[in-house]
Amino acid sequence: MSTPIADYGMLADGSSAALVDRRGSIDWMCVPRFDSPALFARLLDPDAGHWSITPTGRFEATRRYLPGTLVIETTFTTASGAACLRDTFAVPEGQRGHDLGMRPPHELLREIEGLSGEVVFDVELVPRPEYGLVRPLLRLTDHGMRTYGGPNQIAVRSAVPLEADEAFVRTRVSVTAGQRFGFSLVWAPAEVAPPDPTAPERVSGRIADTVEAWRSWEAEHDIYHGPHRDLVLLSSRVLKGLTYRPTGAIVAAPTTSLPETAGGERNWDYRFAWIRDASLTLEALYHGTCPEEAADFVSFMTSSAGGSAGADSSLQIMYGVGGEHDLTERLLPHLRGWRDSRPVRIGNAAWAQTQLDVYGELLNALHLYRERLGDLHPEIQRFAAGLADTAARRWREPDAGMWEMRGTPRHHLSSKVLCWVALDRAVKLAPRLGSHARTEAWAAERDCIRQAVIERGWSERRGAYTQAFDSDELDAAALLMPLYGFLPATDERMYATIEAIARELTDDGLVLRYRLTDDRNVDGLAGSEGTFVLCSFWLASALAQAGCPDRAKVLFDRVVGFANDLGLLAEEIDPRSGELLGNFPQAFSHVGLINAAAAIDQADGAPPRYGADPSR
Repeated sequence: MSTPIADYGMLADGSSAALVDRRGSIDWMCVPRFDSPALFARLLDPDAGHWSITPTGRFEATRRYLPGTLVIETTFTTASGAACLRDTFAVPEGQRGHDLGMRPPHELLREIEGLSGEVVFDVELVPRPEYGLVRPLLRLTDHGMRTYGGPNQIAVRSAVPLEADEAFVRTRVSVTAGQRFGFSLVWAPAEVAPPDPTAPERVSGRIADTVEAWRSWEAEHDIYHGPHRDLVLLSSRVLKGLTYRPTGAIVAAPTTSLPETAGGERNWDYRFAWIRDASLTLEALYHGTCPEEAADFVSFMTSSAGGSAGADSSLQIMYGVGGEHDLTERLLPHLRGWRDSRPVRIGNAAWAQTQLDVYGELLNALHLYRERLGDLHPEIQRFAAGLADTAARRWREPDAGMWEMRGTPRHHLSSKVLCWVALDRAVKLAPRLGSHARTEAWAAERDCIRQAVIERGWSERRGAYTQAFDSDELDAAALLMPLYGFLPATDERMYATIEAIARELTDDGLVLRYRLTDDRNVDGLAGSEGTFVLCSFWLASALAQAGCPDRAKVLFDRVVGFANDLGLLAEEIDPRSGELLGNFPQAFSHVGLINAAAAIDQADGAPPRYGADPSR
């Protein structure tokens, strides 16, 4: 049986991520980038590598992020005593504030501290590079271990002697009150000898320095003081942890192939930068804590797109964290998958889809950050104008939609609305676009889109705005209409849509993206999925805007209640068991939390404590 997704916590360093479970086992780690082949992948197969530091025998575990950080402290209580384990990715010594995440040393730090009595830990290190395909040579050194063979190398320092055979490195350590034992692991590419890991006696100080680095970042960017402050700040740290600092890219999640339903085929690689996710992440960071990421993201998007938003090409919906365009999807048949959920995929075929909503999301981000960006450089002016021109030219086309359906392209309502957003924000940005602005043409096409959505997006039979033109299916993406300012939530038809979604597109009160009704669904895939966390937060936001803050709060609190003990949310929730499903932690889910908290605050009449309404 695979470890439940909710049992994991995320470690991050601005370049890569690892997942550690409540037993102290690191079962997923990709270095030096989020999308690098995993060094530990027990998350997806029991034989694909891990690094565990776990008490022997029976124990109880409680854990937390140290306040203001992504440093995890797990406290183990046994019959003989108590001890804690602290885990973190290191940052360069002395790094503070907005520099957090620059030039990470690709080093994992772990420390055991005795609290009372005596606790015995088993330490087991099983490196398996390339998603478990490689079994490197393990060679003990005077102070630890290093690997040889395969596409990369690691070196380990240990406070206690290690034992090794062909497959495992092991040791056992007994800790009493006041004792500390440090461990460190550093990664290097195959062609470079790994640097010396942090000495065991210095691990405690390096962890303390990393704690201060995270806290200084939060203190420098803390602009939210509303009633959901702790939740918003944690979600902001999670989003910061999902940012690839060298380029400004923001990944959707640090994992691949965690399924939308156990045993199903809806298993995708989310370790890439979607325009949609990243744009909404920026808006959430603007509300929650850190506006300064805007310039990095805009630079990443303009350089990644390479000006490819013009007449002869489409804007790609996603890129690798280094700006890569080709994200060809392939299968890893040697991995069993989480709870035998095959196939395990790396890469994502959605990179080649046409999704017209991305023009609106990107221009909305540019508009939201217009003051932060200052005078737009000529290439950004040209790029933004090209986005608007393409939205004006292509909005009448069918597409795959924002849910990346793999069936027949349709005239998705959300894509039309976001093309309207693209042109609306372009008109507002026009004074900053110099000679590239085509204000009258954009405004005229924007009005055409609005009329088409009002006429063809409404279903009299359903009494709601629906998934696609001239259809009757409900889709939670219709909730974006008030959130982006297309219609106020109090508009008669819009309010009817909100109520229809709340009534007919929920399972035990949580929101589905759309209904799946047969063996091969409208999205071109078999099987089912859980309720979508982001969509539930959208409904909470829409209810708040519609003048129903009490209902919004009830839904908000219900969704937040499904977060794990560290406050992390996955992509979906199984409405029957309450189990978290899908890739984890999910940027979209934490984006939804922050924005819903902001909407509820505004509905309660709280004074502005975050960014302005992007529709203005």
